[in-house]
Amino acid sequence: MEVKAPWLRFYGNTPAHLDYPDQSMCDLLEETAAKHPDLVACEFLGHQYRYPELVREVHRCAKALRALGVRPGDRVTICLPNTPQAVILFYALNRMGALCNMVHPLSSQGEIAFFLNTAQSAVAVTLDRFWEKFEAVRAETPLRTLIVTSIADGLTPLMRLGYTLTEGRKDPKLPRDADVLWWRDFLRGADQYAAADWRSEQRGADPAAVLYSGGTTGTTKGILLTNLNFNALALQTAAAGDCIVPGHAMLSIMPMFHGFGLGIGIHTMLVAGCKCILVPQFTVKTYAGLLRKHHPNYIAGVPTLFEALLRMKDIDDLDLSALEGVFSGGDSLSAELKHKVDAFLHAHGATVQVREGYGTTECVTASCLTPKNDYREGSIGVPFPDTYYKICAPNTHDEVPYGDLGEICISGPSVMREYVGNEKETAQTLQLHADGRIWLHTGDLGSMDEDGFIYFKQRLKRVIISSGYNIYPSQLENIIDAHPAVLMSTVIGVHDDYRMQKPKAFVVLRPEYQPTDELKNSILEHCRRNIAKYAMPCEFEYRDSLPKTLVGKVAYTVLEKEEAARAAQPKN
Repeated sequence: MEVKAPWLRFYGNTPAHLDYPDQSMCDLLEETAAKHPDLVACEFLGHQYRYPELVREVHRCAKALRALGVRPGDRVTICLPNTPQAVILFYALNRMGALCNMVHPLSSQGEIAFFLNTAQSAVAVTLDRFWEKFEAVRAETPLRTLIVTSIADGLTPLMRLGYTLTEGRKDPKLPRDADVLWWRDFLRGADQYAAADWRSEQRGADPAAVLYSGGTTGTTKGILLTNLNFNALALQTAAAGDCIVPGHAMLSIMPMFHGFGLGIGIHTMLVAGCKCILVPQFTVKTYAGLLRKHHPNYIAGVPTLFEALLRMKDIDDLDLSALEGVFSGGDSLSAELKHKVDAFLHAHGATVQVREGYGTTECVTASCLTPKNDYREGSIGVPFPDTYYKICAPNTHDEVPYGDLGEICISGPSVMREYVGNEKETAQTLQLHADGRIWLHTGDLGSMDEDGFIYFKQRLKRVIISSGYNIYPSQLENIIDAHPAVLMSTVIGVHDDYRMQKPKAFVVLRPEYQPTDELKNSILEHCRRNIAKYAMPCEFEYRDSLPKTLVGKVAYTVLEKEEAARAAQPKN
């Protein structure tokens, strides 16, 4: 039988269709706890929360929120790293019908004001070390109650004492008259309410969380996501992952303010009965220790997380044989970096490869994943169950032929409801096509082959147009990264009086190499052999590191601004 729609093909054990419950996220968590009462849900700095214990803490927190005056539909800001408090709050707010406004703890004071105003959030929860930024913006935001917690609040009393005497000594001491509600005092409010007073029946279509993204225009916007968006993602990821087993562990490094960390690192794992090893702060120095101590079954992160694997030292004895799933998303993973990481994994006992995915915060996170045993060079995989991809000519609804480049458009149960308070941007991004479906126009450039495999190129606006030629930075980066001395690279377009733009490359070498003239010439010759003359970078700048966004992607816009400022300086 001929299959006309490539996305309806089966890959491994992944079905084309799943059934999605018309329930809240917390409902699914509670069902998991009932099925697996003996399994560990979360582990934090050695303290473990079994599923029933986590659910009890969620119920207690929901009642405390009710005592504080939070009602269904209210938006509460969570500005925390990956801690038990963040997980508990997320599901407690969901259980009582309030929305989680997820904010990065390292956001600037101005950004925090923007997030609070966008969500109209009167209540926020943050760490003691970040409270001053919230206090500074109270007068210009709806914030009326600031709940402050600490890393120690996620530990047992004995562990809390040990933390207070060691790492906790670095935490700031708030003024005695600080207008805050401490976490433990907040939880005592739960005693005022019986169960019937705080439960709110939530359906799949009900809004659940606000995450933030630059969207297709680069301007930060609040993205309103529903219970169905998250629940569909969890069930789809488990099905497409084809390796998720109850009781196995995910190293939850990606932060909860980000769709990747929240949707896959937390919610997918908890729905599946897995253990989330919460990592509040990730550094390359602590990476090897985490892998040695926990022997995780799953790792998910952006490409810089996997670059960190290659940077680790004194790891000849590192055993990665427990790994069953290694997932990369959030940014393009070059073919050369994938080959390097795969070789590293296999050299340390792993039998799996890095599986690249693709998605946007407008559909929580991933909506496409490389099949378990069917990798194709340069592909980001095939769509999740019930998720449709089509490649359209930019700024149209017209599909292009297989293999041709166009804008990636997505339709499925994880697509957002809207941009908060921004009807114009919502209408530009979510468009009704002639097939009757709402399609998310991602602003990303890619193609599809006849088997339904998707190939991501880059955001449309990252095209460098030089003398009428289109130059795609990701293609140049892939070539530069193929040199054995290169760890990573980024290419941007810089001003040229004649060609309008020309490419410039920023290169980070592997730790064991130095940018000698001999090595620079070697890289230059390598590029000349593999890059067309019109696309050849005009300059190679060598750096120890490249600027990163809050979620670990290379911040190429920072490099563009630096170059623009340099070009604007008067010439001697």
